[in-house]
Amino acid sequence: MMLRIRSRDGLERLKIENPQSTIGELKSQIESQLRVPTQSQTLSTNQNLLLAKTLDDLSRFTDMSNPQTPLSSLNLTHGSIIFLAYDGERTVAGGPLINPAGSFGKKMTMDDLIAKQMRVTRQEVSHCELVSFDRDAANAFQHYVNDTLAFAVKRGGFMYGTVSPEGKVEVDFIYEPPQQGTDENLILLRDPDEEKLVEAIAAGLGMRKVGFIFTQTISQDKKDFTMSNAEILQAAELHAEGDLKEWVTAVVKLEVNEDGLANVHFEAFQMSDMCIRLFKEGWFETVIPEGLDPKLSRMKKDVVVGVKDTKEVDNDFFLVVVKISDHQGPLSSTFPIENRNDLVTMKALRSHLDRAKNLPFVKRISDFHLLLLLARFLDINADVPALAECVHTRSAVPEGYQLLIESMASAS
Repeated sequence: MMLRIRSRDGLERLKIENPQSTIGELKSQIESQLRVPTQSQTLSTNQNLLLAKTLDDLSRFTDMSNPQTPLSSLNLTHGSIIFLAYDGERTVAGGPLINPAGSFGKKMTMDDLIAKQMRVTRQEVSHCELVSFDRDAANAFQHYVNDTLAFAVKRGGFMYGTVSPEGKVEVDFIYEPPQQGTDENLILLRDPDEEKLVEAIAAGLGMRKVGFIFTQTISQDKKDFTMSNAEILQAAELHAEGDLKEWVTAVVKLEVNEDGLANVHFEAFQMSDMCIRLFKEGWFETVIPEGLDPKLSRMKKDVVVGVKDTKEVDNDFFLVVVKISDHQGPLSSTFPIENRNDLVTMKALRSHLDRAKNLPFVKRISDFHLLLLLARFLDINADVPALAECVHTRSAVPEGYQLLIESMASAS
């Protein structure tokens, strides 16, 4: 059985030989395979473990505290995610030693042959002709990271919109999942139930997930890379999951110009086909060794870059630049946005509807973030797509829905 372990270092895989193992045996395997001492580990199936900041916070997560508890009683199956918190630093074991095969007198293994054929080159042409951002959605995202977070911690979101037959991507809204950002790392604490609501809304709007957007912090601005190795890993994982050839990764950062003034800057890339192939086939070291230059990605086996065999690849080899434009899409982005510092309540719904009371009702609710709040109280299979379709077609909202939404707002 393979389990996935999510910690502050990212997502790692752990092989369990016996599915009937106990939590104590699991901890021993984590110490053996991932080099985290048993006594330092706190485990939980609750993703909020990664938000714990004190020993008192950690002590509240007790679902995996008994070492005698069998894993089977926790409904853990192949591919399940377990969250790991630990104190101290860890020592990461290096990748397997690969002896280069000589031209004479040495036998070549199958791994040697594959490595000789795995040539990493730059991809000149992207599958995405252009990415265009809805101005309101882009501004809502960058204003928050600039004005509230001051580019001190990382922030990310999933971009939704449409893809034309010619490969043009239009981003019309950005969904920000639960997350924890630091100056170097971005951990997405994804909520499957919430993401189902997002997908239902997107389907009703005639849209789909088209990419990932994240910010770089001001501390990263002083470093010599376009994207760090941790960012490459995260972007490759989400690109591979998205399974869309036009998938776009967007980076937002603060750049200081020659006059000393700071400007918010957007860049867009696709991860190269080779990058996604290497990720899917497990070539990347998913735990980044301490001291590795952030502009380099470490491979488990040698690849060919130029004329030499190496385990370290410059991240720029994995990036394909995408042109950027902007447009005014069909949605507004004035409603409070999910999973930020303040909880979004029905009081916000009432204020929003009051501010826009002179507009047709369908126009008043034409905001993804408002629809997401409503979706939590509606039927995901019938009501959510129906309401989103009204917004998509700009048709009148049925009176029953209108009365329901207004009563929800007035109850606040």
